[in-house]
Amino acid sequence: MPVTQLNHVNLRTPYETMLKLKDFYCDVVGLKVGPREGFTSRGFWLYIGDTHVMHLAEYRGEGAPLTNVLTTIDHISFTCTDMRATETHLKSHNIAYSIRDLPVLNVKQINFKDPVGNGVELFFYMENETV
Repeated sequence: MPVTQLNHVNLRTPYETMLKLKDFYCDVVGLKVGPREGFTSRGFWLYIGDTHVMHLAEYRGEGAPLTNVLTTIDHISFTCTDMRATETHLKSHNIAYSIRDLPVLNVKQINFKDPVGNGVELFFYMENETV
């Protein structure tokens, strides 16, 4: 059973929060809403190109919400290009962010939070960036 790739990340939230997350991941991060066929529940599949990478699903009160669960998820990472334009874009959306330089890997990361506090990391290979 070899694993070949990560398929997607699913975030399940109440409907109004789901709409905020959809807008954030499309408008700020740059994902696109795409097909989500065969489902009767409300939700969105967000894509990079032709690949769905994030599912947003409505939490409809199925059982008690797990408010006491400690999660180990720290952030969701996306490989990006054009760090300068990305910073300009984040500033235009008033997104507070930090930059982490990892010279041993020749990468830089832009880190920020989504509207519900999930960490978002934008990962830039510096050999692909113009100085």
